[in-house]
Amino acid sequence: MTRFGLAGMAMFGLFLIFLGCGSGSTPKPRGYIRIDFPEKDYQMFDSAHYPFSFYYPSYAKAVEDKSRNAEKYWMNVEFPGYNAKIHISYKDAQGRLDSLIEDSRTLAFKQAYRAEAINERFYTNHETNVYGLLYNLKGNTASAWQFYVTDSVKHFLRGALYFSVTPNKDSLAPANDFFGKDLVKLMETVEWNEIE
Repeated sequence: MTRFGLAGMAMFGLFLIFLGCGSGSTPKPRGYIRIDFPEKDYQMFDSAHYPFSFYYPSYAKAVEDKSRNAEKYWMNVEFPGYNAKIHISYKDAQGRLDSLIEDSRTLAFKQAYRAEAINERFYTNHETNVYGLLYNLKGNTASAWQFYVTDSVKHFLRGALYFSVTPNKDSLAPANDFFGKDLVKLMETVEWNEIE
């Protein structure tokens, strides 16, 4: 083959490569699955066996926490089909309210290195004797929504929204927003029950 033949073939090969790199083959941005959420509707969890009641979504199930480390009155509000749950833990606060509040704060701020921001909002309902704090964590955190409420004497209830997936703030944003509103509704409707 002559020099012109090799150079011509090389030029033709480069032409084909450039032709293949046209605008029709540029990479597309990563997409996420669209999630259809149900209409907001709430029902009351009010059991004579628990020292608290609250409203939770009708599209969720309130179930006793049967995990190995679960304590009395612990439960989960599970969202079937969404790999999500609000984990609820209850403690008797008599004589240890300060340490329970500090533990709750530590659990929220344990994710500070992953969080872009942590927003706190105080909650007070004098009528039902419920006081607490809501945490909203921004970023790739294990739990974007957490709260605790107390009557400042006897009851202490903590809740956190979890997804059974690897945290990704972009793909979880719609679900965090939707189920975060359910967590806030739950927190704002807590009432204390006296049990024997």
